Amino acid sequence: MYVGRCSRIDVKAAPTCRSPALCGRLVGPIGGAVDMPTPPAYLTSAADLRAAILSGELPAGTKLPSESGLMRQYDVNRTVAKWAIAVLKGEGIVEGRAGSGVYVRDTTRLVRHARGRDVRSGDGPTSPFARDAAGAGQHGTWEHHSRHEQADERIAARLGIEPGAPVMRTSYRFLADGEPIQLSVSHEPLALTKDTPIEWPEDSDVKGVVTRMDAIGVRVDEVVERVSLRSATAEEVEALNLPARTFVHTIERTYTAGGTPVETADIVLPGGRYDLVYRLPID
Repeated sequence: MYVGRCSRIDVKAAPTCRSPALCGRLVGPIGGAVDMPTPPAYLTSAADLRAAILSGELPAGTKLPSESGLMRQYDVNRTVAKWAIAVLKGEGIVEGRAGSGVYVRDTTRLVRHARGRDVRSGDGPTSPFARDAAGAGQHGTWEHHSRHEQADERIAARLGIEPGAPVMRTSYRFLADGEPIQLSVSHEPLALTKDTPIEWPEDSDVKGVVTRMDAIGVRVDEVVERVSLRSATAEEVEALNLPARTFVHTIERTYTAGGTPVETADIVLPGGRYDLVYRLPID
């Protein structure tokens, strides 16, 4: 049985639709159009509040109506009102404040342009994250901790080295205007960087993998990113100040120079705080 969406009203024509995912009505197994089910009341209420928040009608810092207020506003019961707020909390666009109520969070998004993130010269910050934050009118800072360790099998495979080989591990927590917004753990093979000015990533005057590698004569010429979506772990919820049961983007990134991996990182981004933009040339 196939169920898709079709814009054709004539049920006789419906079976010829080539793009069911783009259409406006449901198509049953024999091509007949059927009405879409009415969404649950809590999703309808959440959608209305979300639209008001994203449009700026309810700006950051605005206190939402209480559950009783939402019951009157949408003519729903208390359970529906509670679930509607839970949906918005899960998306990270509102937050509860103990003893005070539920408030709209700052929904300013940083834009991560994958193409052109890594520059070798020019004005402005050399850190890609600092440029992301500046582009959103925010001040980017970060916390970091580096240490020597041995590569496990997963990291060794990504760096093309033997398990147990020495690597530099650096963990980061990035903040925009003091608000945690990104986590990252990077690994670099010490066979490449040991006893160089960039061995300890944050001790160098230049920031960003590309400019740091340039400093030791290694020219990065490719980066591969694998993007996924998953539930945040308890540690990520705490580190990023996220609502429980929320989703995060994960990026598995590896830089290479002449086909040899020089750095690999696991990046975590809150879904509601970042836009991921990919602009790719077409040959």
